[in-house]
Amino acid sequence: MTLNIRGELIDLSTQKVMGILNVTPDSFYDGGYYNSNTKILKQVEKMIKDGAAIIDIGGYSSRPGADDIAEKIELDRVVPTLNDCKKYFPETYFSVDTFRSKVAEECICNGADIINDISGGNLDNNMMKVVGKYQIPYVIMHMKGNPSNMIKKAKYENIIGELIGYFSKKIDEAAKFNIKDIVIDPGFGFAKNISQNFELLNNFDFLKNLEKPLLVGLSRKSMIYKTLNIKPDKALNGSTVLHTISLIKGADILRVHDVKEAVECIKLVEELKKN
Repeated sequence: MTLNIRGELIDLSTQKVMGILNVTPDSFYDGGYYNSNTKILKQVEKMIKDGAAIIDIGGYSSRPGADDIAEKIELDRVVPTLNDCKKYFPETYFSVDTFRSKVAEECICNGADIINDISGGNLDNNMMKVVGKYQIPYVIMHMKGNPSNMIKKAKYENIIGELIGYFSKKIDEAAKFNIKDIVIDPGFGFAKNISQNFELLNNFDFLKNLEKPLLVGLSRKSMIYKTLNIKPDKALNGSTVLHTISLIKGADILRVHDVKEAVECIKLVEELKKN
């Protein structure tokens, strides 16, 4: 399986790591930390050295109950960051985590290689049109509602069946806009309670039937730290355990805060599969 990023084919037969760069003041784990150009570039350099193939820049916190922010604020956070990153690390692929088509288009015009949309186009009807126009990969995530109300919508009769139905429709919809490179993200923690998250992970391999690359975002999430009764900053070991399980069950891309440890997971699982 491959991903076409601006004419370059990325081979996903070896799983890849997407490093998280939140330039927000209120993200659940690292909000407010990367608040200067120096800190941002230092962190990006570290993630690249540790083995990240993609860096995902986010300027809008999507944690449960997060405040809505104006489009201009999101742009003011993301575009300068993207420009600096592309300037200093031109060989690295950069994704932008946004559900707004205007933010997506502005970022694509400033060098973004991938759009990572938590809503799969549900929060902006123009998103797929923009992504299709520029022919770049599109990460479609599953979420009900929006970050401020999604907790109330965590109700499912058959969570895997519902997700497969949702993504099948989204893949068909994307095809109408000539979007060729689609990545599927089941949305751990988005309109899903802890029990539902573990049910989803336990049955994750069923999503391979969609025949699209699968991205997993489990890093330091509440299903880990609440289950273990710890804080997010103590959840690295738990993240590593669940990353390993997701790789064995078919994940192609790990979206993580801790790149070095995720890369080590991939290397060990690769060796396991060889033998």
